[in-house]
Amino acid sequence: MITGNKGEWSEVYTLLKVISDKQLFAGDSNLNKIETLIFPIIKVLRDETNGTFEFSYDNDLVIVKNGEEEIRISVLEFQKQAHFLLTKLKEKTNATFSIPEIESFINSFDSHSLKAKSSVKSDIRIVIHDLRTGTNPELGFSIKSQLGGASTLLNAGKTTNFIFKIQNLTLTQNQISEINAIETRSKIKDRIEKISEFGGSLEFQKTESSIFGNNLILIDSALPKIIAESLKLFYTSTFSTTIELTNQISTTNPLDYNLETNHPFYSYKIKRFLTDIALGMMPSKVWTGELDATGGYLVVKENGEVLCYHIYNRNEFEDYLYSNTKLETASSTRHEFGKVYEENGQLYFKLNLQIRFK
Repeated sequence: MITGNKGEWSEVYTLLKVISDKQLFAGDSNLNKIETLIFPIIKVLRDETNGTFEFSYDNDLVIVKNGEEEIRISVLEFQKQAHFLLTKLKEKTNATFSIPEIESFINSFDSHSLKAKSSVKSDIRIVIHDLRTGTNPELGFSIKSQLGGASTLLNAGKTTNFIFKIQNLTLTQNQISEINAIETRSKIKDRIEKISEFGGSLEFQKTESSIFGNNLILIDSALPKIIAESLKLFYTSTFSTTIELTNQISTTNPLDYNLETNHPFYSYKIKRFLTDIALGMMPSKVWTGELDATGGYLVVKENGEVLCYHIYNRNEFEDYLYSNTKLETASSTRHEFGKVYEENGQLYFKLNLQIRFK
């Protein structure tokens, strides 16, 4: 019996849905279909532990191949199963569950797992026909589902801590303890406020992880400072979405860019940053800028529609990430941030970066 959560079952749903649609629909920044950007599907590939499944078409039949064996199933059957699975996913409330009917359908072509093989980068690969260029590129995708909870784009870790110096302030041990003892619901915000009351201010010094810092500098040398300013704003205001924070930072212009000609310095750099995370940049690993096998996302909307965002259509992909993400406060005890601490007579304070889809 296969069991999985909504996210895992969404992978199977995406497979069935994409095969039954016979075409991929590109999405815009507001998760709407772009009617003029539709890619006919030539074949769908999924790597599982027992081989690579290849789904192609013969008119109204889907030809399923895994090694030598070939099975033919009607497109209509895939449509029916996708619809059934979507209905079940909308009903389910428990964390993990089984759906025997779908399990027996995928077993009929010898597929036995909800997820693609863990050693492969993409959840699904699709060969499309590009009407504009006449080519048939193979595109790799990660699947992001809105049927479960919102997924994270960048997971918090000690590696995503940013270290700030506390300027113009000397505190007694008692005062440090007083600040760190604040345990309100918005404790980080309130601790920073207390530092301000004592007359101090936070000035970005560096990222806790030099690898993450260097990854950011590789994408754009101004990124560490821009993200640090966005973080500080997030922890001291009511702004949380990427767009709000970036708009705000663009107005205050902490990097003192020449804004006379309205160059979108901040949004451009933040979009590059989000796209590189989406395409494989991780805080703990040296990023060379080489994209991994996935070039994009397939987003499963709450109504079951599947939209594609791909580096292939870079502007839509960047706009989608920019419009649909927000910062979030992770566990300060687990990731060790949000407390005043002293090193060599200098006071410091760490803030943590976590990015989630809205």
